[in-house]
Amino acid sequence: MHAKGTVTAKGRFGRVGGIRIAGTGSYVPENCVTNEDLAALGCDSDWIVRRTGIRERRHATPDQATSDMCYEAAVRCLQNSGTDVADVDLILVATITPDTPTPSTACQVQSRLGASAPAMDISVACSGYTFALVTAAQFIAAGNAKNALVIGADLMSRTIDPEDKKTFPLFGDAAAATLVTASDEFVNLADEEDASGTETVAKDSCGDGIIAYQLGSEGCFGDLLCVRAGGSRQPLTPEAYAAGDQYMRMDGRAVFKWAVRVVDESAKDVMAHADVSPDDLSLLILHQANQRIIDSAVSDLGVDASKVFVNLDRFGNTSAASIPLALDEAAQAGRLKRGDLVLMSGFGAGLAWGTLILRW
Repeated sequence: MHAKGTVTAKGRFGRVGGIRIAGTGSYVPENCVTNEDLAALGCDSDWIVRRTGIRERRHATPDQATSDMCYEAAVRCLQNSGTDVADVDLILVATITPDTPTPSTACQVQSRLGASAPAMDISVACSGYTFALVTAAQFIAAGNAKNALVIGADLMSRTIDPEDKKTFPLFGDAAAATLVTASDEFVNLADEEDASGTETVAKDSCGDGIIAYQLGSEGCFGDLLCVRAGGSRQPLTPEAYAAGDQYMRMDGRAVFKWAVRVVDESAKDVMAHADVSPDDLSLLILHQANQRIIDSAVSDLGVDASKVFVNLDRFGNTSAASIPLALDEAAQAGRLKRGDLVLMSGFGAGLAWGTLILRW
């Protein structure tokens, strides 16, 4: 048995050269819900800011579904990258709030876009985007796709119990997309080994791509952050519905301790694997779950605070949309230039995490 909130497993390392992000795009619903708006539910605005850093979030309207947000983000991404939908040959949607159990949200987005491409969902919650990005990169690097549309999207306001005053204020709705394509400046990096036989990436190499990543899962802690009913294990019966088991439940204290540790360990491991120092990084984008987790990571990693991108205060925790939403805002704000090293880390339900360093 493992003590809850501790990291017991190491993730799997890898790297994927010859890919780049050619464009980004995002969508957030117009309905802005401030902390003060939640006062009617008995939520304390000062407590929310003090404990999380969140001041407002966006909620979808009743007629909006996850695929609607995905479509808007995808269209903006294709426009920003100057890519025709006919050239998209893979669509991945990271989400835990699909429109329906089947067909997949990705297939619904594919249909609406009019794309001729295989499409599939990836369900890894808050770390879903990093898993999807690594998956798309593998397709591109293997020559099995040329332009992959990777979307992170979640409509979290539908999954949280409005009566849960400590959890409901944390989450928001959003979608964000990136177009992953083959790099025109690909340098095929041969594997190198140091004296101890450990595989490394040459620090002075200029190859594009994900120069190091780590994906990990610890399913033994799955009950710390879960939705109990609605699947084959426990169907959503009238009794389960009455008990509120259709909503997400979270052991906030245990998940917080786990997240602080996993971000610190995985980020340091990935930087070591890539032979990259904190000073080499141009931008740090962590899953926007809690300002205290971000602050702890910045302190532990020794990264200059000016390199950390945060939009948590305006959007809350948007689950799989969190990292690509921040990435799109950073790109639109001119925070990224060719050759920059970007460290991204997603972590959450599963429990699972994905950390990577991408050369922009």
